[in-house]
Amino acid sequence: MAREFSAGPDDKGTRLDHFLPPRAPELSRSRLQALILSGHVTVDGRAVKPGAKLRGGERIVLTEPPPSPDTAHAEDIALDVLFEDDDIIVLNKPPGLVVHPAAGHATGTLVNALLHHCEGLSGIGGVERPGIVHRLDKETSGCLVAAKNDHAHQSLVRQFAGREVTKIYLALAAGKFAATSGEVNAPIGRHPVHRQRMAVLRAGKGREARTSWRVLAELPCGTLVECTLHTGRTHQIRVHLKHLGHPILGDDVYGKRGPFQRQMLHAWKLGFAHPRAGRRLDFTAPVPGDFLAAGVHGL
Repeated sequence: MAREFSAGPDDKGTRLDHFLPPRAPELSRSRLQALILSGHVTVDGRAVKPGAKLRGGERIVLTEPPPSPDTAHAEDIALDVLFEDDDIIVLNKPPGLVVHPAAGHATGTLVNALLHHCEGLSGIGGVERPGIVHRLDKETSGCLVAAKNDHAHQSLVRQFAGREVTKIYLALAAGKFAATSGEVNAPIGRHPVHRQRMAVLRAGKGREARTSWRVLAELPCGTLVECTLHTGRTHQIRVHLKHLGHPILGDDVYGKRGPFQRQMLHAWKLGFAHPRAGRRLDFTAPVPGDFLAAGVHGL
């Protein structure tokens, strides 16, 4: 699949790897960098480096390779399917399942399971991420939608980018909250020292991030909080709750592992418009067993 873009006069001096992200929001910046470096992006017919600066007036062609069986293999891994048709599949991802192959996780991922379960997946995500529209951390459980064709993929990406998708999570957080509800509107970016972490940064240094939260119950171990994502930054809820002084229980990156086997975060509800039919779809992933064991009931 190839897409063409034209650089206008206002793009003069813009780096290629800065020009592409807003025009291909379904692809991560690292994915676009890889496509540029592998020659899948050309400027006036020539492969260039990611930092190449545009003059204005160029024709940029972005080619996305289809899924390759040499990169991701089908594996018979059980899936908890909440909904499926010819365009999409909605899953209740269990904790511990990596979404797509990456360093250290070449097999045993959700993508490997989807390749076995589905006859086809969209190729927009590339050879390692066929069908993947959005991601959940390895330890996060709950609702996740994947696309079976490029039309569905593009529609869902537009909805995510346009903030038209409902994303509500359950989190078990440390301590007791002083208020019953609130909102964190604080930019998130790469931690200046610990580069594997994200952090709240001062204005102008990170990307906009907004999370609404509401206390649902106080439990012996901590507080059950409902979190609604208005943006979709990496580790957003984990970083914002830490910023409030209430890191997620079991989160050994932003808090402490303690007695929990994983970070206690669950993608509870997901809602969007069907990419072909246009009707609204809303899904709820059942509260997982470790949340129930921690005292979460009545949801």
